[in-house]
Amino acid sequence: MTGTDDGTKAGTRGPARASGPRVPAPWVRTRLRAAPAAALALALLVALTAALAAAFPRAVDRYEDAGLRRTLDDASPRRTTVQFFAPRPDLELSLGEGENALREAALRKGYDAVLAAVDKPLVADRAQSSYGVRTSDPTDASESFLARPSGLPPRVALVAQNALGAHSRPASGRLPRATDPVTATTSEVEAAVTTETARTLHIKVGSVIHVPGLERAPLAVRITGIVAPREPDGAYWMSTPLIREPSLIQLPSDGGTYWIGALLLAPDAGPVLLGTPGKPERYWQVAPDTSGPTAHDVSGLASAVAALESGPGLARIRERVDPLTDATTDLDEVLSSFTELRSGITPLVAVAAFGAGTVAAVVILMASGLAAERRRGELALVRARGGSLPGVLGRLLAETAVVAVPAGALGLGAALLAVPHARFSSAVAAALAVTVLACVALPVRAAFAHRAVRVHGGREDIASVRPSRRRTVAELTVLVLATAAVAALRRGGTDDAGSSGGSGDQLVALAPVLVGVIAALVLVRLYPFPLRRLAGPAGRLRGVVAPLSLARAGRTSASTALPLLALLTALTTAGFGGSVLAGVHTARDHAALLATGADARIEATQALPTALPGRIRDTRGVREAVPVSVAYRAQARRGSGTAGETAALVGVEPGPYGQLSRELDLGGFPARTLRATGPDGSGGSSGSGSGSGSGKAVVPAIASPSLADRFGTAPFSVQLEDDSKVTVRIAAVRDVTPAVTDLDFLVVDREALTRRAARPTALLLTGGHLDGAALRRAAGGGVDVRLRAEVRTAYVHSPLQSGAERIYTAAVAAGAGYAVLALLLALVRAAPERSALLARLRTMGLTRAQGRRLLVLESLPQALLAAVGGALTGWAAIRLLAPGLDLTAIAVAGRPAPGGTARLRTDALSLLVPSLAVLVVATGVALAQAWWTGRRGSVRELRAGDGR
Repeated sequence: MTGTDDGTKAGTRGPARASGPRVPAPWVRTRLRAAPAAALALALLVALTAALAAAFPRAVDRYEDAGLRRTLDDASPRRTTVQFFAPRPDLELSLGEGENALREAALRKGYDAVLAAVDKPLVADRAQSSYGVRTSDPTDASESFLARPSGLPPRVALVAQNALGAHSRPASGRLPRATDPVTATTSEVEAAVTTETARTLHIKVGSVIHVPGLERAPLAVRITGIVAPREPDGAYWMSTPLIREPSLIQLPSDGGTYWIGALLLAPDAGPVLLGTPGKPERYWQVAPDTSGPTAHDVSGLASAVAALESGPGLARIRERVDPLTDATTDLDEVLSSFTELRSGITPLVAVAAFGAGTVAAVVILMASGLAAERRRGELALVRARGGSLPGVLGRLLAETAVVAVPAGALGLGAALLAVPHARFSSAVAAALAVTVLACVALPVRAAFAHRAVRVHGGREDIASVRPSRRRTVAELTVLVLATAAVAALRRGGTDDAGSSGGSGDQLVALAPVLVGVIAALVLVRLYPFPLRRLAGPAGRLRGVVAPLSLARAGRTSASTALPLLALLTALTTAGFGGSVLAGVHTARDHAALLATGADARIEATQALPTALPGRIRDTRGVREAVPVSVAYRAQARRGSGTAGETAALVGVEPGPYGQLSRELDLGGFPARTLRATGPDGSGGSSGSGSGSGSGKAVVPAIASPSLADRFGTAPFSVQLEDDSKVTVRIAAVRDVTPAVTDLDFLVVDREALTRRAARPTALLLTGGHLDGAALRRAAGGGVDVRLRAEVRTAYVHSPLQSGAERIYTAAVAAGAGYAVLALLLALVRAAPERSALLARLRTMGLTRAQGRRLLVLESLPQALLAAVGGALTGWAAIRLLAPGLDLTAIAVAGRPAPGGTARLRTDALSLLVPSLAVLVVATGVALAQAWWTGRRGSVRELRAGDGR
């Protein structure tokens, strides 16, 4: 036999073919196995970007929530509590019905109705809310043992508030009781006072205080206990501070003073108030729960508060409790202050967020472009062999989604763990946007590149690819958007934009990015032309490195727009953001300097002790102590019959004070400006404070602008607080002076004042690393010691400020990191072609040193273009947008700060450092590429059939 049973020839050997149809290898698995490094790099990029994108809104939510809680906690419970009150029951009711309306059961029923009218998101803190009845008009208490600071009898209010025992502990005695039903005619009731009231008014357990009666005998109030509040700062006690501690009242007529205190009756003793002339009123105090609300609930909170003050909520309370019920609270003002601060900070943070987000999106697009370029031949071959465009795009989408979707989910999970306790939806939306962009970038790029079936494409450098009409229209559209954004910001500023909301805010926040976009598009079109003009003169030089590098730089790839856009946007955002942060720090420093007048300030209401300046100068860190005398209520007038104008008269030693003013740049002047002269022009007195105070000698003075406008240069009289007078003539005008803040001032030589008026009331200190504790020990009691550093720290009060600064810094840093990554991606894309070029040139005799210079000179024009363009674009963005940006909110957070509005100014360091970093990175990468190519050798780079 010549064959086998299966029909094959005898003696043939080989692998047996499998029966059945062949199963092709899965596309996605094959592609991932073929390029695992590229897939891993894409996964890392997507995961990092998704994590940052998801963490950003959650971080913003966290610092805004913390800012809201800080705002509510800083406001006193008297401001945040919603107080409802109703007058005594209708006089048409019988006495018994009126008494029943003031008992705890009826008040509790009204309290339940009030709580039912509170709408979410406003939630009542039931533990600190309270209700009761009180006399709205305190009455005199004539007992002789009570404190009388100026001989006037104290006045007491009777308060019957619920849950007194739950919110206090007896310090001595016991809580008041109402064993028998209390009525309007009850002759004696029990009461308690707080420890602070007892100490101030000299009340003891067993004391009896008589309160005048209304058409009856005086009411005897027996003190049965002294109680200490369990939470003295809680809303139960601080909604009406009088029940915790008495208040000293000064009469405006004769200056006499008297105390007002509260006697705490038993909760069910309210009816006795009907027998007093104190005008009893019922009240219900709703303390808000400040731990629950979040920043995105502020608008709902404001609506709920408005409903209780004068809306549907108050209408329901009047219907169920009393038609005359009224409400009052400052909670709406507290929420409004938070909203105002947030609206001033949010647009600034949005600028950094849009900038960093734009650079990150460009980097993802560049990564997809690098992948599309790497697979250009493969995809062209698939299309040439019959692959449909939808089929190819679907496979690309699938293989990208397999990598990007898990990476995006991983980044989202990392963001949720890193930034907990914030909204979930915004983080998911941000991570989803990043994942979708990463998934569709490669298919969309391939769709445009392989619409037509072709195997070999033409050149794609700038010399051969001309801008299409669509590109021109797109660039003009972006130009119009950028112009509109800049015009809107210059016209209305971030404050108006933040209050308007909507797309206008986003357009304004995108303004620096759009300025960078326009610059990138213009530079990409223009920069090859000067390089080509330089190529001719360079060709006449010796050597080939310079002309070859210029020729190659002038014929760079047409895809240069994306990396240049990333670099310009990042540099513009970094320069803009750095200038914002520098402006914020400068504004705080300047406000703190104006508030203190020096590095530190020691001041008293009276003259300082004579030995104090010497002790202060001996304190560690003090370089100089300049004494000044300040009369804050001096009266300046021209003529005896004219009205005076209040101004601060500052007596100084011209030499040291003038030098201090020049060093601090606070209205510096030469000492001769304040040289005192007599009426005949002769020199003034020589001893410090030896002037007579008669006001006859004319004294030169430095004045604030408003006083100079009113009095001119003619002499006028100034009367001091000690009734001494001095005649001054304005010799110079300064906007500010170290000794006085936010007041009209006159600065004169101390020698022209009386000895009493010339005694220093303040010391202005200069020096490095001043020790506040040491200064306070040296100053002793009765003086105020303020350090410039402490005042500056106080301006950073709200978490809105510190959180916004951290977010801004992180966004700028992230944008810079993505810009460096964009630069690296651009160089990596050109690396194979450059490596092949070096290999070919080395076969022609090019040395390694020449190869390094070639790569550096080739990459330097684009890097230099990005660096210079980024610095100029950042400077232009600052100059264009500065008039509409107000940094006051983020700098001082609405606290009283001198110096006016804080405006954005150019910070040279913020513009130059990122630009220089781009040049360093580009040069370093070119040198590293040249070194690596030299190690690999020319033979490996020049493979047959290599398309490079």
